[in-house]
Amino acid sequence: MGIVAGLDSSPDFTRIVVCDADSGAVLRQGYAPHPLDGAEGGRPSDVDPQAWLLSLGEAAGGGLLEGVQAIGVSAQQSALIPLDTQGNTVRPALVGGDKRAQVCAAELVDALGGREAWAQAVGTVPGAAQPVTKLRWMVKNEPDAALRTAMLMQAHDWLVWQLLGRPARRTTDRGDASGTGYWCAVNGAYRPDLVELALGHQALLPDVLGPAEAAGTTPEGLLISAGTGETMAAAFGLGIGLGDAVVSLGASGSVMAVHHEALIDPSGMITSLADATGMHLPVVTTLNAVRTLRGSAELLGLPDLESLSDLAMKSTPGAHGLVLLPYLEGERTPDLPHVAGTLAGLRRESMRPEHLARAAFEGMLCGLADALDVLRRRGVEVRRIFLLGPAAELPAVQACAPALLGTQVVVPQSADYAAIGAARQAAWALGASQGTLDPRQPPVWQGATAQILDPGDDVAVGAAVRQQYTSVRDQTHPGAVRL
Repeated sequence: MGIVAGLDSSPDFTRIVVCDADSGAVLRQGYAPHPLDGAEGGRPSDVDPQAWLLSLGEAAGGGLLEGVQAIGVSAQQSALIPLDTQGNTVRPALVGGDKRAQVCAAELVDALGGREAWAQAVGTVPGAAQPVTKLRWMVKNEPDAALRTAMLMQAHDWLVWQLLGRPARRTTDRGDASGTGYWCAVNGAYRPDLVELALGHQALLPDVLGPAEAAGTTPEGLLISAGTGETMAAAFGLGIGLGDAVVSLGASGSVMAVHHEALIDPSGMITSLADATGMHLPVVTTLNAVRTLRGSAELLGLPDLESLSDLAMKSTPGAHGLVLLPYLEGERTPDLPHVAGTLAGLRRESMRPEHLARAAFEGMLCGLADALDVLRRRGVEVRRIFLLGPAAELPAVQACAPALLGTQVVVPQSADYAAIGAARQAAWALGASQGTLDPRQPPVWQGATAQILDPGDDVAVGAAVRQQYTSVRDQTHPGAVRL
């Protein structure tokens, strides 16, 4: 069918992969960091979006895109770009978690009538990172910029618009739209009233394209697909489907799964996102994942996580009775924002470094298993789990994860899955435009090379470790929301 490209504009860099449109084989790749002066005043929460274009141009240099027929764009999520009536930015993009907006998130929750009201309205409860919350922050802190704001875009929307030469029609996709706080994943429609609640007036919003639709074609004939957010693109690049979940090990953790419908969760623990294929991606996050491991390594005087893993492997399942509740930064799942971590089960015979190291890994994974159970109890089927992040390669993680998570674990080979997902979307849009692919069925590409870990006979052992963890959790925090 041809050659396609996918680009991923993350917070720090741009990666581009050029792929065979039929098989998904990666033919060539490009990379460029974002310019250091892209942050306004050195503040990482305020970024001139032109920095993304400069990085894109550098990554695509040297004829990387020669012969490419279609491009898909993936980009960091929740990066709000407010534009005036002429399409010019009224201020730098508001990106990242942006803790400046935490108070505004709480105000918005109260203004609509609480967490349940937001969950019913758009499937998610406002947090500091969401565009709807950043609008409220602008009104309170930069009222002139808020008044001049006439159009709203996110990073991938803006990049697609720029690649197409800033046409009159601005577009997005359902995946990125679902994270704004003013688009409902249940009925697939915007809630303009929530934009007005946050901003104080209406603003133009991008048209939401379907998964196989094209945003447009450049004068040179290059097709640009709908694009999507990084999370959705990575899921598409991995090739996950019904029955699959993804557990991501960053400083904080997240669990998401493909589901056939949006899940409305009055407690706010589930964020109902849409994916890049027409399905849904319910997400549950934890505040403590790899930061638990790093803190434990520092406590034990170890230089890195590899050393912590080696030490943990000298212990046994259950860590000789030690249980670590890894709530070092408070916790979101369960909803315990102001608590600290807990180390329980201390006895003379358990007070050894290897047992504490093992308890750190087990506590982190049990916390993620709690998040996974939130989805399972809402009817989400989980037959296998993709484990992502550099920490997934640690032997202690791989030894503990299948038993504690209770199912087969897949550890994919490191790759630019968001960029690959964007390229796969480009191939889909190209094939649909040519009539060679069904717009309802994405192209079948080669699966990710992966290591498969089965729990085998360790399921009972894992269940016992989790029961020990759960008992300590419930005794320590009896008033917490039950998972």
